Amino acid sequence: MPRHLHWFPRAMPKTKPKKKIEARMSSIHGNGIFATEAIAKGERIIRYKGFLRSHADVDNEYGDLEEDGHTFLFTLNDDYVIDANVEGNIARWINHSCDPNCEAVVEEDAKDRRHKDKVFIEAVRAIAAGEELTYNYGITLAERHTPKLKKLWGCRCGAKACTGTMLQPKR
Repeated sequence: MPRHLHWFPRAMPKTKPKKKIEARMSSIHGNGIFATEAIAKGERIIRYKGFLRSHADVDNEYGDLEEDGHTFLFTLNDDYVIDANVEGNIARWINHSCDPNCEAVVEEDAKDRRHKDKVFIEAVRAIAAGEELTYNYGITLAERHTPKLKKLWGCRCGAKACTGTMLQPKR
């Protein structure tokens, strides 16, 4: 009786989608992220990654440091902060703008596991190859926005309607 060999095609290796962005020096502030090819409105560009910490952990780690108007901390929800100083990816280099071409979108875990929430950067309009990616940081501070704090968190986006600060207006 002949033996039959069964041939099973090998699974194609999963390839990551080609990144349409790269880090370069920015005229806004230090490093920036730029489109290497056109990005469509609504396109999910990159996940903002970093070490997940509780707000108390962040306060313990960074609370005694003098603020310098520069942060890689992203508030994920009421329980957690993404600390891109640790295990961060290039999304941390996306600069603030008062007229952004992207937005940060929080994707909440379907089972309400707060530590599984994620942040993605998505295009709010079409972005041309070579254009710098930006989003509004939405920085809110509990204390009064003094001229010193506004200067510390100064915005250099160059937009026509630039507010001059990354701090969001108090409501």
